[in-house]
Amino acid sequence: RHLLSSNDTGWRAPSASRGSTRSERDASLIAEGTDRSETDRPDPYAISFRGNREATVGMDVAHGEIDENDPLAPRFGDKRATFVASSRTKMNPIVRALLSIDRKVVRVVALVSFVTMLFVAWKTSWTLVFVLVACVGMLLFASYLAKWVLAKDEGTPDMTFVSDAIRDGAEGFFATQYGAIGKMAFLLAGVIYVVYMFRQITPDQEMAGLTKMSMAGITCMSFLLGSLCSGIAGYTGMWVSVRANVRVAGAARRSAREALQIALRAGGFSALIVVGMAVLGISILFSVFCLYFTLGSSGSFTINDVPLLLVGYGFGASFVALFAQLGGGIYTKAADVGADLVGKIEQEIPEDDPRNPAVIADLVGDNVGDCAARGADLFESIGAEIISAMILGGTMARKAGIQDPRGFILFPLVVHTLDLIVSAAGIMSVRGTSWPSSAKSAMDDPYDVLKGGYNISVFLATAGFFVTTRYMLFVPSAPQAWMHFMGCGLVGIVTAYMFVLITQYYTDHKYRPVRMVAEASSTGHGTNIIAGVSLGMEATCLPVLTISAAIVSAYWLGHTSGLTDTGGKACGGLFGTAVATMGMLSTAAYVLTMDVFGPIADNAGGIVEMSDQPESVREITDELDAVGNTTKATTKGYAIGSAALASFLLFSAYMDEVSSFTSTPFTQVDIAIPEVFVGGLLGSMLVYLFSAWACMAVGKSAQEVVNEVRRQFIERPGIMTHREKPDYARCVSIVAESALREMIKPGVLAVSAPCAIGVVFRVIGKKSEIPLLGAKVVASMLMFATVSGILLALFLNTSGGAWDNAKKYVETGAHGGKGSEAHKASITGDTVGDPFKDTAGPSLHVLIKMLATITLVMAPLFLD
Repeated sequence: RHLLSSNDTGWRAPSASRGSTRSERDASLIAEGTDRSETDRPDPYAISFRGNREATVGMDVAHGEIDENDPLAPRFGDKRATFVASSRTKMNPIVRALLSIDRKVVRVVALVSFVTMLFVAWKTSWTLVFVLVACVGMLLFASYLAKWVLAKDEGTPDMTFVSDAIRDGAEGFFATQYGAIGKMAFLLAGVIYVVYMFRQITPDQEMAGLTKMSMAGITCMSFLLGSLCSGIAGYTGMWVSVRANVRVAGAARRSAREALQIALRAGGFSALIVVGMAVLGISILFSVFCLYFTLGSSGSFTINDVPLLLVGYGFGASFVALFAQLGGGIYTKAADVGADLVGKIEQEIPEDDPRNPAVIADLVGDNVGDCAARGADLFESIGAEIISAMILGGTMARKAGIQDPRGFILFPLVVHTLDLIVSAAGIMSVRGTSWPSSAKSAMDDPYDVLKGGYNISVFLATAGFFVTTRYMLFVPSAPQAWMHFMGCGLVGIVTAYMFVLITQYYTDHKYRPVRMVAEASSTGHGTNIIAGVSLGMEATCLPVLTISAAIVSAYWLGHTSGLTDTGGKACGGLFGTAVATMGMLSTAAYVLTMDVFGPIADNAGGIVEMSDQPESVREITDELDAVGNTTKATTKGYAIGSAALASFLLFSAYMDEVSSFTSTPFTQVDIAIPEVFVGGLLGSMLVYLFSAWACMAVGKSAQEVVNEVRRQFIERPGIMTHREKPDYARCVSIVAESALREMIKPGVLAVSAPCAIGVVFRVIGKKSEIPLLGAKVVASMLMFATVSGILLALFLNTSGGAWDNAKKYVETGAHGGKGSEAHKASITGDTVGDPFKDTAGPSLHVLIKMLATITLVMAPLFLD
């Protein structure tokens, strides 16, 4: 246990590090003249989660008046008083068991596994060998980044205490949440197995010797592997953020640039793991399937058909990402809204003030919502894009009669392998020097510093795209095709950059839109809301025009590439859009790095405030926090843009799959058919109902937090004068339990609705003798849901980000600054925007892709 101190008692924290043994800490205490028995007191933040749906937090220290005669108790009359947090993080038993394995055994197992993977990849293609070696190398580089970050000092003992409480809450909730998601995933895997035992298989699969049982096993295995990898991706994002936040806070005492560099490299670790896991998982699955089904097979099942076996992997990733985003988003925004409404508006205390009972829950939410959920979200985006592009590449290669289609099928894996390399270069280009220690006198805008690294990644990605398209997409029968596909990649890269600029314009307080919202705050709460809503609606225009231009341009470039089918008809258009999507995601790792940077900087600001650091330190973390809001908004815009392109690919893959099952062309969907039009309406309705339930969940949970915080301020008036300690644990328990409960309903809706619609209209089509009606209605549902989801997500993400940064702008002193009526109005707008930008909006990114992946998996259910 650590010894807490207050400046005027003369007591101070022991000099022993947190990593020291108990005996070493005892020796440190004895050397300082303190009896260990006096300090061996219960931890007030000993957080434990029991059960699947309920989180309980043990508070062993009695709440009430603090005994001023106890020299070890913090003096709450002194603003510098600090709070004790557990110095020993609760660890998941499975993780503890894995960490207890001898390192030599781990190295041997890892080496044997790696050699085995290389052998399997070599049997398929040397390209896969390059992909595996590069991915493992970049994962090792990510471990270097982690060691570099963890080697930084953790600041003062006061900072460490707060950080430990945040870490315990985040890891406890993560274990409980993902335990519940894991059980649902196993249940759904069982349902998939049963469905596949009664579904038909394609003629090619049947001729290759595949049975219903083998297809059921393959799909279930892929689904569970995708779920597992998505969970690892989410945990990675949270793991690094709860350890980097205190190090960023500590670095802010010395230099703003150093704090920025630590936060960026911590985010880089998470991003490289997420992208590397996505590429590695798909590469291994593809290699295994090729070895098992293609080599030595006497049937007609070829390498072109293998990508279709990967759809279970994408569905598993989408399933976990959806529930992670919902649960994490509900948690973080319920705590944030409750803390702001009572703390800032009613009690007029600063953000992250230790007197606010909901402050720890708010800081925990940044990690489980913004870090863990976003890692799973981007993992799912990359996985879905790779699989859909591989399916379309194989289909096009078959139509064009290309003898060796491996270049077109493996192209997405190579692009994202290069993504790891170019993003690592961008991360390392940001140095920890050349920035003044005061945020107010900084010559460089921190966002410009981050964008400088992004520019380097974009430049290298463009060069890598040129080389990759030349050597992988060159076809002798159409020698100019690779140049057209290179143009498609450039379209995607430019589209990504445009999304970054557009999102920055609408969410950064340096520009007119956010300042307009801040100005509207000076005339009241209502005008603030009106301004934010109108800004969000306006902000859908430029992104939609950009996406539209990208799809049409990429399709046209692919269509004119010279690749034709046996009938002389151009067949490269859809693959051109796939290449554009790859171009847009070719720097995904760096964009995710900037996203994770945001919550780490936010947490660092909270730690600085709760540990009562000098105002100059808080200025630095506030500046980084404001930049973090913009980078998070940028990532959301980037994610919805890539989701739009990926959903178009998945829709095309669905139509190809229906064609494969029915052996008839399925290239058009006629919405003039009443049932098909109704399917579109149902798809649009699904998007709005899902968003409503997500926002409603935040509202219900926030009401509980507001009532609890108000109760504590009324029943414990000494909290405001630092005479009594808030019950942080109660707020943590409320939001954790509520998040786990409320994420179920919208998640089940998203999973079950497509299947129900397809099966119902299949039956109607059979009765009315309309062929393939179920498949047509599902296709219409996908089209309308994708369009509605893109527009609604753009509105929710942009308006929420603008409200947030309008509040930050007012807090810099504009329109009266903190405590003014304009500030209170901007807080209202921020609380309205919280569920928009961090719960419903990001969840829609996952929803529109999951609708497509689940229809790919369940397509035979909709067929006659």
